[in-house]
Formats: sequence, structure tokens, C-alpha cells
Amino acid sequence: MSYIGKTPTSVPLTSSDITDGIITSAKIADGAVATVDIADANVTAAKLASGTVQNQSAFKNTIINSDMSIAQRATSVTGITGTAYNTIDRFQTNISSMGTWTQSQSTDVPTGQGFAKSLKMDCTTADASPAASDVVNVRTKFEGQNLQYLKKGTSSAQSLTLSFWVKSNKTGTYIAELYDTDNNRQISQSYTISSANTWENKTVTFAGDTTGTFTNDNAESLRCTFYLGVGSDWTSGTLSTSWQSYVLADRAVGQVNLADNTANEWFVTGVQLEAGTTASDFEFLPVDVNLRRCQRYYQILCNSTNKNIPIVQYQGNFRSLAQVFSTEMRTPPTFTVDNYDGFSSFNGSEVSTNSIHAYEDVSSTTTSSYIVRGVRLNAEL
Repeated sequence: MSYIGKTPTSVPLTSSDITDGIITSAKIADGAVATVDIADANVTAAKLASGTVQNQSAFKNTIINSDMSIAQRATSVTGITGTAYNTIDRFQTNISSMGTWTQSQSTDVPTGQGFAKSLKMDCTTADASPAASDVVNVRTKFEGQNLQYLKKGTSSAQSLTLSFWVKSNKTGTYIAELYDTDNNRQISQSYTISSANTWENKTVTFAGDTTGTFTNDNAESLRCTFYLGVGSDWTSGTLSTSWQSYVLADRAVGQVNLADNTANEWFVTGVQLEAGTTASDFEFLPVDVNLRRCQRYYQILCNSTNKNIPIVQYQGNFRSLAQVFSTEMRTPPTFTVDNYDGFSSFNGSEVSTNSIHAYEDVSSTTTSSYIVRGVRLNAEL
């Protein structure tokens, strides 16, 4: 630019020169802004439009174990016909009279995306003509205290964007849903699997809900559901693409029936649910961090045939197990034992969110050793 007289002195931008939310990626040409052009500490989060900087917050992904890397219970379970956590931690299978399934932790993943594992659902007994109330889905649940940042039930309620990689031999329309269990409210969005047996990346956005706050506690407030098949009770209305009060007929309108053939299978990985209206890069977490987050809900003490927990016998006839948990759990867990050696069960226990003391009163005064293996602690939502 030409000037009349002397060239003006360059003055770095300050925060007062920049309107909040005005800086977007489109506004900045490559190399156009150098460090010298900006005064220290003057580009703040408030100045950046949403999505301008990817991965700018840790733990932005509401979903735990979203890369399907942790499977504490098992890596494959057959004959699934009901509701349970089977393989992949934090992902619950929900089936009501709609076929029989095998669920597994698969190594079939999208190429070049950084994932090593996926969740696979394989139909082994078909239901081509489901009854009206039948359903099969996979879902994950969230504590209310982890959702307060969404400001649900206020005029500032945040939108949520769900992104994921999915693959199936059965093309067509599938439904993803958010369900507010505190206020019995629902919103659903459809996505389409376009190419059979091909990994596809999908993104759907759910508007913020200005009605009904999430309870600020450790109980379930929200669940995210992937439908795989439903009966007519779930499809006879209009898909609830905006938040509304519970109407069963509006929850999964248009959903294909993955249960109609034993050749059908469905894979998912890289599931991310984050605040905002755009999907950002997937947030990979270290495996130890991911495991500890899963262990808040489920963990196993000595899950191995070559490891065991010794049982202490004292006062002649009192056998006792005392263990501190790897991670503090959501609530005092229920527990089961895979294998008792030398005795058959405990008849009393004291369990907190971070430890267990289980015991057995017996008449025997034998000094034989006693052990247990596979103490399973469950504090799932």
C-alpha cells in the first residue's frame, strides 16, 4: 500500500481490536499472521469462533471407551438375547425378543484412522418379522454430574454433535438417539449406511434442550443409543428430530432391520459426543487413562488362573478378604467371585466405593490356605 508522507508505525493487535468470536479459519491465510503481529496474551478463547482450533479441550468427548479398546469382561460373547454389558466397557446391549446375537471386540477398523478395535454385532438367529414392541440396540449412559457443562434446561443449552465410524453389510437408514432419563425427553437423528461392507464416517447434531435440567449427581441422566432394529411400536409416528417429551412411536422411525438375516453384522468405533454443532478430530486417550475411567463402573480383581487373592483366616473360624480397588467406583459395587478355592462363598461383606471387606464365619479351625480368583465389581449405570 502506498502512503502520502511517512509510512505509519506498525502496531500489534490487542484484544480490544478483536470482536469476540470473529477469528475463524477462513479469515486467516496461510502464513498471513506471524507471532510478531499479535501482542502477548491477546488471542483468547473468547476471540475464537467455535471449531477454529481443533482438540482445544481435554476430555471433550462425553463417551468413555469410545475407541472400543477396553473389554474387561470378555472379547466375545455368544447367544445374547437380553440386556447386559457383554464385551466392550461402557457399551450396553439392549435386546427384547429381536433375534440372537454375538458381540465381540473386533480388529476390523477403518484404515489409517488410528483405531485398533471396534465393537461388532453379529446376528446369529434372525427375526425378519419383529413383534411391535421388539427392539435391539447398543447404548452408553452418562452421569448427570458429568453433563452440567451442557447447561441443559436453560436458554444457553449447548448443542451436541455425535460422530463415529460405522460399517455394515446392510445399507439403509439407521437411528441414533439421545434420551434424557431425568426428564423423559428424547431426540433422534438418522444416518445412512450407503456402501455395504465399507467403513463410513458419520456425523449428526442434536440441538440444545432448553427444557429439563440434568440432576447433578452420580446417577444416570442421559443415554446415547444406536438402534439396529425395532418393531412398529417404535416407528409408527414421526421421528423426533427436535427435543420432545417421551413418545415411543417417534423414537426410531425409518430404522432398518439388521435382525432380518443371519448374514447381517454391524461395526462401530471412534464414537465421539461433544458440545457444539461441528465434529472435531477424535480425541485419543492413553490406554491407562481409558482403563481407569472404565474401572469407575466395572473392575475385576485378579482375573487370571495364575493370580489369586489369599484369604486370611484368624480368630480360629473367621475368613476374610480385604482389598482396595484400583479406582474409586461410582457407587459401592455389587460383587461376584469367579472361583473359590478351599471354601464355597462369603456370608457377609462391607463394600465402599474404594474397598471391599468380605468374610465367612465357619466352625472349622483348619489352617488350610484359601484363595479366590476373579472378584468382579459392578457399579454400572
